[in-house]
Amino acid sequence: MRATVATSLKLPVELKAAIDEDAQRQGLSTHAYMIKTLADAAERSRLREQFTQDALAAERKMLASGGYDLADVKTYFEARARGEQPERPPLRPVPR
Repeated sequence: MRATVATSLKLPVELKAAIDEDAQRQGLSTHAYMIKTLADAAERSRLREQFTQDALAAERKMLASGGYDLADVKTYFEARARGEQPERPPLRPVPR
């Protein structure tokens, strides 16, 4: 069983009414709805932070190793579409 901790929220009347209505529509108690909503928000925040860290790491890697010129990539895929087996375009330094 998970440990729990009691907490108290003071909500504006309009927000509480909206939560009650949404919870009822979803077939949940208000309590279950609020726990689910808070858990979903915490998970989205964690995923957003992870996405940001992954993007920054990818940018650092790309800046260190270089990138592909768009014209080279276009030429490469056009050749592939024609059934050819072209060499990969060369990596080029990325301007900073």
